[in-house]
Amino acid sequence: MDNLYNAIFKGLAPVAKTSVQEALDSGKTPQEIIDDSMIPAMEAIGREFEAGRVFVPNLLLSARAMKGALDILKPLMMAGQTTTLGTVVIGTVKGDLHDIGKNLVASMLEGRGFKVINLGTDVSKERFIEAAKENEADIICLSALLTTTMDYMKDIVDAVRESGLNVKIMVGGAPLTSDFASGIGADGYSSNANEAVAVAKQLVAV
Repeated sequence: MDNLYNAIFKGLAPVAKTSVQEALDSGKTPQEIIDDSMIPAMEAIGREFEAGRVFVPNLLLSARAMKGALDILKPLMMAGQTTTLGTVVIGTVKGDLHDIGKNLVASMLEGRGFKVINLGTDVSKERFIEAAKENEADIICLSALLTTTMDYMKDIVDAVRESGLNVKIMVGGAPLTSDFASGIGADGYSSNANEAVAVAKQLVAV
């Protein structure tokens, strides 16, 4: 498991894939692998980035290694599931191009049984509403990593409510707090990927 942690932290995608398979072969469950090694590694590289000790390319390499490992685990986590827990439309809000944390949340939700529509970055309120209608979404997840873009979340929440859509709204991102989330009228808030899954399940009453 230390090999997997180090591979993701250092952004070594081929090693991460090999290490995931070794962990599975040793009897570890997909969820144990994610919780014990993969999420801690991404959290650690995130702290290093915030401290200025690593840079964007390092984050991107770690995210790629994480995605490669998750691609192996997701089919195993979804095996035997005949129905989804719900449909989630997720994206980073307009003006914000950060997607590492958002993609991690999307992968975790998908791995736990949700159908996920990932809209990418720089997503307008109109696109969120359009995608939610097209896919009959149960939840819209909004992500922002900049204090200059987080305020746009309120515009999206207001627009969704005015549209008449019967959908829950979750928000997350480094500068956000639970007070901010409740203040803009969001239904849920999460500070990390694991918590996001738990909140999503609560919102769809699973």
